[in-house]
Amino acid sequence: MGKPTGFIEYLRELPLDRTATERIRDWKEFHLHLDEKTLREQGSRCMDCGIPFCHTGTVLNGMASGCPINNLIPEWNDLVYRGLWREALDRLHKTNNFPEFTGRVCPAPCEGACVLGITSPPVTIKNIECAIIDKGFEEGWVVANPPSRRTGKKVAVIGSGPAGLCAAAQLNKAGHLVTVFERSDRVGGLLTYGIPNMKLGKELVDRRVRLMEQEGIAFLTETEVGKNYPADRLQKEFDAVVLATGATKPRGLAGIEGGDLKGIHYAMDFLTANTQNVLDGSKNDKFVSAEGKDVVVIGGGDTGTDCVGTSLRHKCRSLVQLEILPKPPLSRASDNPWPQWPKVYRLDYGQEEALAMFGADPRIYNTTVKKFVGDEHGNVKEAHTVQIDWQHDENGRFVPVEIPGTEKVSAAQVVLLAMGFLGPEQTLLDQLNLARDSRSNVEAAYGSYTTNVPGVFAAGDVRRGQSLVVWAFNEGREAARECDRYLMGETQLP
Repeated sequence: MGKPTGFIEYLRELPLDRTATERIRDWKEFHLHLDEKTLREQGSRCMDCGIPFCHTGTVLNGMASGCPINNLIPEWNDLVYRGLWREALDRLHKTNNFPEFTGRVCPAPCEGACVLGITSPPVTIKNIECAIIDKGFEEGWVVANPPSRRTGKKVAVIGSGPAGLCAAAQLNKAGHLVTVFERSDRVGGLLTYGIPNMKLGKELVDRRVRLMEQEGIAFLTETEVGKNYPADRLQKEFDAVVLATGATKPRGLAGIEGGDLKGIHYAMDFLTANTQNVLDGSKNDKFVSAEGKDVVVIGGGDTGTDCVGTSLRHKCRSLVQLEILPKPPLSRASDNPWPQWPKVYRLDYGQEEALAMFGADPRIYNTTVKKFVGDEHGNVKEAHTVQIDWQHDENGRFVPVEIPGTEKVSAAQVVLLAMGFLGPEQTLLDQLNLARDSRSNVEAAYGSYTTNVPGVFAAGDVRRGQSLVVWAFNEGREAARECDRYLMGETQLP
């Protein structure tokens, strides 16, 4: 630690964002950057706490606490404070293959577990991480680094999302010949089509993919294993397989009257088609425009926020976001102590933009949909909602109970379902004869990632269910380590 009194001398300071009214007019990233002097001051706030919970990634009370990929946060904070940016980049890359992604889209469980955060605003870890890698690219320090030798072993990675890309990078580093299969027209999975451009510019994904290609990794797009590439070819043509297809089966509105009306869409379908439109400059047949329409987003979380931000950029007429859970408190509740992830009220970028446009946070808490009503052409026109109260049932579980007299009707020509995912698609898993757990995920123990089929490994959401990008990074890296051990009998991968 370079400055023992840094956390006393300097307040937490974040870069400004582009104003909400400006940024909703385009698809450019909305974050601005701090100058180097301020970044070094922010690095000095890291307080040599003795036990840095920030990088001891674990799960507490069902939520991530600390960094799942064990970033060496105190070390690179100190190096940034000293102005040793190149050394800081080296330390960052020891644990993180793609900090330009986590530095933008990770919710920063590291900051929730920061020791300084017990009494003061935590260190700006995520912002410093992003600044380190951005400076690395600006200075030309980040270059292709192909392995010095090849093992001759061939590995197939199925899926090019966060887990797949990390697994591919690590296996390539070990000298194996890696081929990544992606069913979409572009590489990146969730990073490309699940996260809108204003949150993660796709030029950053393309830049990293180009480096990976220069390092010897092959990418096959528009190639869906189990469909236009037979699943039984994998074990014939490759020595090992890492399955990283994600959890892409969306949660729907089972049994809701009017749930099949036109105009009701899954959030990921809406976001994917929109990103394709932005990147290609032309509307595809799956594109859904919210321009001039009343939009209802059902579900919170990052996906719900992305639907809000995207609809606003379409110039929607009105927007509400329904959240079945209660409104979080402004500060930690007594049953949510440090170092658990702080479950507190936050105004994310989409809600901030809606506030600027319509004068209020669009979220309506403790509310659920009872039914949808359509017009004479089968298009949705109304969402009928009711407020709920969470009560214990006879088994002691919390269940939602409708509050009589709280029914409400909202105009809706576009309804976006952002209620999470039920697990992975099953077709490929069936073809590979993979065992599944009770939630339909691939059965593979955390830490070993081995499935019931020899030589087939599973990592990321396909194994653990819907989760954070940084957990996918964790599992992709660790699955690569175990795959390398399987191929070579030992491994040097971390």
